[in-house]
Amino acid sequence: MLLGAAAGSASAQGDVRRGEYLAKAAGCVGCHTEENKDAVPYSGGRPLKTPFGTFYGPNITPHVETGIGFWKEEDFVRAMRHGERPDGANYFPAFPYPSFTKISDADLRDLWAYLRTLQRSSKESRQHELRFPFGWRFLVTFWKWFFFTPGPFANIPGLTDTANRGAYLVQALGHCSECHTPRNFLGGPKSSRFLAGGKGPEDKDTPNLTPTGLKKLSDRDVENFLVTGVTPDGDVPAEAMAEVIRNTTSQLTPQDLNALIAYLRALPKLAHAPFQSSDLRLSRRML
Repeated sequence: MLLGAAAGSASAQGDVRRGEYLAKAAGCVGCHTEENKDAVPYSGGRPLKTPFGTFYGPNITPHVETGIGFWKEEDFVRAMRHGERPDGANYFPAFPYPSFTKISDADLRDLWAYLRTLQRSSKESRQHELRFPFGWRFLVTFWKWFFFTPGPFANIPGLTDTANRGAYLVQALGHCSECHTPRNFLGGPKSSRFLAGGKGPEDKDTPNLTPTGLKKLSDRDVENFLVTGVTPDGDVPAEAMAEVIRNTTSQLTPQDLNALIAYLRALPKLAHAPFQSSDLRLSRRML
């Protein structure tokens, strides 16, 4: 599935240039890089506070001892597709493999090729700080039974090719539902409220991305926000969403941005949660 990036460095092992674009579309640097100017990209350490405790993004540079340099490509695919470590243990779903499982085989190959070119970092991955008993990885098996369906994205019947392209970007690479779909007390997504916003990570409000939440905005308004981070009335998002815009949505090709918006327009209209910002005009509260 071509993402609009120029082809280059293509081989049976994957296309590094496409992989770099995919990494931007997936926002990988945001979770795997600390917020300081001297941080080595993808060397881990970024905290994510949740009701279950604090997770820390791991080092995913190709360092053999502290990163994923000892992994084989099949280990990477297993992590992304099935949420499993090379030793077979579960990853916690703070790692958004419930979305990344939908990434195509070709795109996983290109992502892997790009990750292999990163600057190596000897920084040790930080251990998660989770409340009892949420640190027990075997319990994630039961979570998966209820909330995880592995497998690549399949086109949605009734949508145009453009909207299906947007669906792939939103559901798989962009993993937008990880923040914009509310969750139950077990951390499972409420599928009936898909992308309707609510309380997101770190207990912050996230906006409704269905046509209900975007109805007052034109396609140009939405595109401009995703590129510049400024709403029609001059508002700006909180730093977390500003980082998503800076590292991810502003890096997408115009064609992919148009596809993303086309898919959001095609979603079912869902009402706002009573505590949730009505649209992007209140984006200072966005995650």
